Amino acid sequence: MAGRILSATVRAVKPTRSGPSRAALVLTPSAEKRIRQLMKDKTEYIGLKLGVKTRGCNGLSYTLDYVSAKGKMDEEIVQNGVRIIIDPKAQLTLLGTEMDYVETKLENQFVFNNPNIKGTCGCGESFNI
Repeated sequence: MAGRILSATVRAVKPTRSGPSRAALVLTPSAEKRIRQLMKDKTEYIGLKLGVKTRGCNGLSYTLDYVSAKGKMDEEIVQNGVRIIIDPKAQLTLLGTEMDYVETKLENQFVFNNPNIKGTCGCGESFNI
């Protein structure tokens, strides 16, 4: 692993009327574009791996790393040529989640809009299910 990519924020969103999406993760065009930029010169990696770690004041936090191979139990999401590998520990926490990339004058980060979250910390880095 080459280390962490960037910080990420988690937002609890209300599920749609029809319930959460069956897709584990959906990328916005902004997220797709940023991932393509990150992967541009990283030919030794196949994509990004999304996982969860126990940390923060609310319990869990997402991790995002470069990955060179898909594990046996990993789930693979390919959207418009962008590849995300999802760690088995993160799969249930992500169902119906939208991954976005937001740029402001103060920060640039991936944002996970997740309908499964019951609560987040004040800074938005950790969450609980």
